[in-house]
Amino acid sequence: MKPIALLAALLLCSVCHADAASRPNIMVFLIDDMGVMDTSVPFLTDKDGKAKRYPLNNYYRTPGMDRLASKGIRFNQFYAMSVCSPTRISILTGQNAARHRATNWINPWRDNAGKNGPPRWNWTGLGRKDITLPGVLRKSGYQTIHVGKAHFGPEEHDGGEPLNLGFDINVGGASFGAPGSYYGEKNYGKGTRRARSAVPHLDRYHGTKTHLSEALTIEAKKRVSDTVKSGKPFFLYFSHYAVHSPFESDPRFAAHYEKFDKPKNAKAFATLIEGMDKSLNDMLDHFNDLGVAEDTLVIFLGDNGSDAPLGHQHDVACAAPLRGKKGAHYEGGMRVPFIAAWAKPNTKNAHQKKLPISIGTIQAQVANVTDLFPTILSIAGAKSPKGHKVDGAGLKTLLNGRSDKKRPEQFLMHYPHGPHRSNYFTTWRDGDWKVIYHNFPDEPPLGGKVQSGGARYELFNLANDPFESANVADKNPKVLKKMMAQLAAQLKSHKAVYPIDQKGKALHPIVP
Repeated sequence: MKPIALLAALLLCSVCHADAASRPNIMVFLIDDMGVMDTSVPFLTDKDGKAKRYPLNNYYRTPGMDRLASKGIRFNQFYAMSVCSPTRISILTGQNAARHRATNWINPWRDNAGKNGPPRWNWTGLGRKDITLPGVLRKSGYQTIHVGKAHFGPEEHDGGEPLNLGFDINVGGASFGAPGSYYGEKNYGKGTRRARSAVPHLDRYHGTKTHLSEALTIEAKKRVSDTVKSGKPFFLYFSHYAVHSPFESDPRFAAHYEKFDKPKNAKAFATLIEGMDKSLNDMLDHFNDLGVAEDTLVIFLGDNGSDAPLGHQHDVACAAPLRGKKGAHYEGGMRVPFIAAWAKPNTKNAHQKKLPISIGTIQAQVANVTDLFPTILSIAGAKSPKGHKVDGAGLKTLLNGRSDKKRPEQFLMHYPHGPHRSNYFTTWRDGDWKVIYHNFPDEPPLGGKVQSGGARYELFNLANDPFESANVADKNPKVLKKMMAQLAAQLKSHKAVYPIDQKGKALHPIVP
């Protein structure tokens, strides 16, 4: 190489490394169908705010999550939408599902608005022209890496391919939400009856005993290594297919659950939990090995409530002591684990000075998935384009372990679809109060069966009744009216879509 060319190359390299040093690396580690109780890490607390263990915490084994929680902060009231695609699009846009209108999980092959569902809901999901978190970060100089489940839009639409949405690299992401198989021996679904859901880009592992969670981890580590070598900062969106069905046991961990008196599928679910947890541990080790752990922010969360095959979706079972599971309007359907930490805490690190994270603590304030967009852009030194409406708020104060009195304790979950586990509902939380509005109250499942009298409203005070055991709507008519007026106003401000009656008329919420 000529001296001038060599000097130019060295200067370019130094600029790249200076660019990487000036901004942190970020990993969003997203788990499918993992609720707040599917872990050995206790997220719920007692009346004094101290972590309280429940039986499910003694069933699951998640040492990686324990490790991460010991380095940072976990939230015990962190909310996601109760099904997957709405949450995933909310993370990428910072918008509530009522606003972006992808209010149901997206069927890859047909519009699944459902009976009486809104005809103008956003079945096609995200598109090339949409403002997305990876898109903004890429323009800011980040290498944006997608590994694992996507489910941002249907097949043959823009959202079916993460490369259309701001990602530089895509490994494993497609239009579907469940893998054809977790087994390399089954080619992750290719050539089986579930071939339409075969996980792509993993042919090198076909015919091997490499579990899907392990294969994705190996690929994620490769992409991170390449990016670090290039001198660019990375944004890794590592979205595991685990722990979504099919409940195929991960043989690496099956022996750990033989002693428990639980159904076969529940044991398989637990092995998938432990498999994704090993992946988390491996990624933390990899950041250490590469020497970038101090400069890497890790955000761990689930995409909706638990889908552990234990009990009915409206009972206290798979998320005990919380009520409900994935798809439900109760806390077990939308409360998810959330941990944020620097992979290697160091108070002298420049990035960590800008975003100090409390270590080993539990944050009790309400937050939700729309908050990730502004939080990540802030720490990355990037700005959301003008005109893009963001519903979330930055988490800096909460991550530091402090309370934010200016921050409203609110969450909106809008599901104008059916039939599903819970049909045609909207939930609104404001402070300690939570209202659940049922647009078609005589349609099952509301508590699993048609309710006599057509119960339309459920009201809970989560401070007094955190497990939603007693509907107090009849006893608190003024509170109910106030909460429903707020719910209706929220939907209007989000320009939400509504279910329709038999004549095609939109059914707006009824304030009592």
